[in-house]
Amino acid sequence: MLLAAALATGFPASAHATDGPEAVVEQGRLAGVSENGLHIFRGIPYAAPPVGDARWRPPAPPSAWEEIRDATTFGPSCIQPPVPPTSLYFDPPETVSEDCLTLNIWAPEDAADAPVIVWIHGGSLRIGGSAEPMYDGANFAERGIVFVSINYRLGALGWLAHPELSAESPHAASGNYGLLDQIAALRWTRDNIAAFGGDPGNVTIMGESAGALSVTYLMVSPLARGLFHKAIAQSTNTRAVPELRRTVYGLTPAEETGAAIASALGAADLAALRAMDAERLMMTALMAGFRPEGTIDGWALTEQAVETFDAGRQAPVPLLTGFTEGEMRAGLVPLPAIPTDAASYEAEIVRRYGDLAPEFLRLYPSSDIRESMMATLRDAVFGWASEYLVDRHSAAGLPAYLYLFDHCDPAARERAICAFHASELPFVFGQTGPEASLPPNWPRPDGADEIALSSAMMDYWVSFARTGVPSGEGRPDWPAYAADQAYMRFAGEPVPETNLFPGMFEMQEDLVRHRRASGQQWFVNVGVMAPMMPDAQEPGP
Repeated sequence: MLLAAALATGFPASAHATDGPEAVVEQGRLAGVSENGLHIFRGIPYAAPPVGDARWRPPAPPSAWEEIRDATTFGPSCIQPPVPPTSLYFDPPETVSEDCLTLNIWAPEDAADAPVIVWIHGGSLRIGGSAEPMYDGANFAERGIVFVSINYRLGALGWLAHPELSAESPHAASGNYGLLDQIAALRWTRDNIAAFGGDPGNVTIMGESAGALSVTYLMVSPLARGLFHKAIAQSTNTRAVPELRRTVYGLTPAEETGAAIASALGAADLAALRAMDAERLMMTALMAGFRPEGTIDGWALTEQAVETFDAGRQAPVPLLTGFTEGEMRAGLVPLPAIPTDAASYEAEIVRRYGDLAPEFLRLYPSSDIRESMMATLRDAVFGWASEYLVDRHSAAGLPAYLYLFDHCDPAARERAICAFHASELPFVFGQTGPEASLPPNWPRPDGADEIALSSAMMDYWVSFARTGVPSGEGRPDWPAYAADQAYMRFAGEPVPETNLFPGMFEMQEDLVRHRRASGQQWFVNVGVMAPMMPDAQEPGP
């Protein structure tokens, strides 16, 4: 019966031993592959399939199996919309399924109590998957890391809240299913990673973009406390997110949004929603304007991230975070209409920013309006958030390290997308050089300088995962942020500096504090599309 159940999930099992490495986890035996001194296991279910009546429920433990389960191929990525073939980020998954809660492990063949990294992919909580070639964990494993990559539910299937879902929940909560998946994967890792030579007491969570946002959610979620011991967030943000039933910061309550999406789907009730084809549901919800994000549900997320960090209640673990200099150069967020001349641009900023306008125009001058508008978005979304996290983390007496990725390889320079959003990923994963595995439209960082910079960045990342301090033999010391607002600039080579973009953090702090006090969202509504500066008292500490 257990073998039949395993086969029914779509994950192959074998009745015989294999020539490759094997591991015994709580659910049974796994057979992986051995490659270049590494043991690799792919497509391991860390939770039961979230299908049928389990759609929009917290992940349940995976079923056990009796025979050896084949773990040589990736499981399908979670259901997601297609990306235009012309997009820089076009990298379509080979297969997608609603039954997608799997993880993959790369480990040195002689690993014992090795540090563990759990990678959470990005993609706006809408797209992506752990099988993307750029996320291959082999280069980390070759440096002594047991590397884990995970899938989690995306889009409306992962982040939809609804009154009926809250009513059936013992916690009166809904939404955040993708976050609950990540927490379930961390629990599975804690309980099973020793079978692969990993140390369950030394786990680093690591993500980029939506994966970094997920890292931030995990740092403030009471359900994730104690499941990880260090955190790396590459290009995160800390915008306000909806509450279940109350309007906050001008955001529609999440249950109200979910009810509207159900209406757009033509679903009379929750049973109809659960019976609907998953791909049709996902695409219709997307076209109806559903934006996946966290929800303050009183259970997985109990307050806004900024409230947690302001009070020093976040996970007390070492933190490494940063962003790229050209986050917006590849069109991540479309720019609003560009004013026709400097006078028009300056007039709009003065009208919208009031007393903050002189400092805003110093930071984002009219001498190059387009570049200033991209920098405005970069700092409002990623720059302020990254420095905010290390500032508050340091204030709580916790180790915090900040970086700026500012490297421009020749291929990116030729396309005028230097240091674009996610451009640090090939360097972090060792995917530089002519044999790198990259998305088809990605500029290839294949020169000797790129290979050298990647080696340095991997040294820092691996050291941080091992000890909580980013360092490397023969590398410049990376001082903690608390030392004069220190950060590491990754350009041609790593260079420690202080006071990133002088005045940026302080001006953005003033803006965010004013908006929080007046109940306004702070995020991409900045620059020439900013609301008028609120006339409100700043919130207390």
